[in-house]
Amino acid sequence: MKHMATIKKERVRKIILDTKSSSDLVVKMELIDTLERIGVAYHYREDINEILCDIHGDGQGIGDDLHMTAMRFYLLRKHGYHTSQDVFLKFRDDQGNFASNDLDSLLALYNAAYLRVHGEEVLDDAVVFTKSRLQCMLEHLDPRLVEEVQCTLETPHFRRVERVETRRYIPVYEKKATRDEHILEFAKLDFNILQTLYCHELKALTIWWKDFQAQTDLQFARDRMVEIHFWMLGVVYEPQYSYSRIMLTQLVIFVSLFDDLYDNYSTTEESNIFTAALERWDEEAVEQFPAYLKALYINILNTTNVIDEELKHQKNMHTGLAKKIVIDIAKSYHAEVKWRDEHYIPTSVEEHLQIKFQCAPALVCK
Repeated sequence: MKHMATIKKERVRKIILDTKSSSDLVVKMELIDTLERIGVAYHYREDINEILCDIHGDGQGIGDDLHMTAMRFYLLRKHGYHTSQDVFLKFRDDQGNFASNDLDSLLALYNAAYLRVHGEEVLDDAVVFTKSRLQCMLEHLDPRLVEEVQCTLETPHFRRVERVETRRYIPVYEKKATRDEHILEFAKLDFNILQTLYCHELKALTIWWKDFQAQTDLQFARDRMVEIHFWMLGVVYEPQYSYSRIMLTQLVIFVSLFDDLYDNYSTTEESNIFTAALERWDEEAVEQFPAYLKALYINILNTTNVIDEELKHQKNMHTGLAKKIVIDIAKSYHAEVKWRDEHYIPTSVEEHLQIKFQCAPALVCK
């Protein structure tokens, strides 16, 4: 399978190089959009960036086509290029509505508008207009199009988890009359290769987690290992980051354990000594703990030390960061315990976030 994928990968590269030399902006944008949605764009980032530079430098090649204007805006802003909402002004009528009933144009505008920033009123209006118009069109659409529109209304492209979108989009692309067979075949092969890799990661994590559970009293905690690994695929899915996913899964499992421990199970005194011991990273402090905390504490220290040793072996510049993250997580939850015991209510969202942003991973387990 890998050999065939390599062959298909180079055939798709040939398609990209041919497109790069073309002067047709529409073809370039449609190719990039396809490669990203079907999940193989990560193989060709350098080539795609060069095409995006061409698209950014030539805004005249799409004329008065709302669909292509919206796609250009979406691709450029998604990849960090400056592009103004003013490109949509010419498509509005005197009442501020967008003069289009074309389904593809409305979908493209809806997705583009969700990349707006605060204060972009044209895009705010575009979201309201396109959402209303698309909802009205649903009952009159071909059943094959209804699913795509409903999916877009529920979750605009920019908010989708890339691997989930890849799984959803491959069969959609397969039904398109304009599909390219080389791109389709490569996407299927690449998807299955990555799925196999993810299964190997889950196997390694399952062995680690079963061993962790066997040594530790976790009756108070939720078992979220598979769920958290899935989250990490949303953070970083590329094959070269396999160890990163395993490491992040282990660390976020600790976040989940701390969430259950500090919020629901430990006493104030137990949370005090547990946090203080972690800050010192002191194995001997285990003698102060009740029985259920001893093995948990030692296993957290051991796993974190293994992660840091592996990062050191890889000559990674973030050696030591795992330890800092674990300590920051504990301090963040401990601060909330203090607030709870003192019946203190933060005076602003910002005050609460000052604690939570000490360790952003803690946010995902709430």
